[in-house]
Amino acid sequence: MKNLLEFLAKYYHWFLFVVLEIVSMVMLFQYNSYQGSVWFSSANVLTGKFFEWNSSVESFFGLVQENELLTTRNVYLERQVKQLSEKLVEATGDSSFLKRGQLEVLNEYKLIPAKVVDNSIASRENLITIDKGSADGVRKDMGVACGTGIVGIVYMVSSAYSVVIPVINSHSNISVAIQDRGYFGYLQWNGGASSIAYVEDIPRHAHFRLYDKIVTSGYSSVFPPGLLVGKILHVYNSADGLSYRLQVELSTDFGNLRNVCVIDDALMQERLKVLRAAQDSLKAKE
Repeated sequence: MKNLLEFLAKYYHWFLFVVLEIVSMVMLFQYNSYQGSVWFSSANVLTGKFFEWNSSVESFFGLVQENELLTTRNVYLERQVKQLSEKLVEATGDSSFLKRGQLEVLNEYKLIPAKVVDNSIASRENLITIDKGSADGVRKDMGVACGTGIVGIVYMVSSAYSVVIPVINSHSNISVAIQDRGYFGYLQWNGGASSIAYVEDIPRHAHFRLYDKIVTSGYSSVFPPGLLVGKILHVYNSADGLSYRLQVELSTDFGNLRNVCVIDDALMQERLKVLRAAQDSLKAKE
């Protein structure tokens, strides 16, 4: 003990220096937004590489469950495609029509596959980092989806990584609709379970049932129409009593998210540019 005290007394100024350096760094990054964003952003290369390595280890242990999910999903999709193909041929009497239609749809949408290298579900401002960036064609405001539904919207892009604002972020606000019903509202998440979100502003005259599917409406410039979001679990009245508030079970399992696709749709990007130009024009007039 005596030797320890002598050692601390002899070199206390070095320990004091280290402590002050740590305090100054914490204050610098915590109270200065620019420095903080540069340091803490998971889009930078160093933290991105670390997250990618960590995600690879986690992915190894989750391969069995993921492969089972993908196999089941592929079987379901193949059966659905076969049924739709047969119905389309019966309705049109032209088997070549199906091939032309599929090619047109594939030409309209370009999908950029990516892996999730960092993911949070416990915060009100959850973020997801993926291993594709501007060098791969990813741009801000692109939609992101996985095999079971929508994931979120690209928020920040570097050359090799991108940060996504997922559905389970309090700032997320996505236009959705009740499938085959035509009524639309806005999907929001206010914290809590990562499997539950709410659709606001469904009109009082809307007709629907529990477990009806919620899909993207196509009214935004980010997601094409018809992408699965979830299903209705419960119906509430809005705070003002003028509309319905739907509790939705999300189809995407954010706690086990590994592989995603970024939706690169040239038509959606063009609509987004027109919308931004209109907004800038209105601001200029004000």
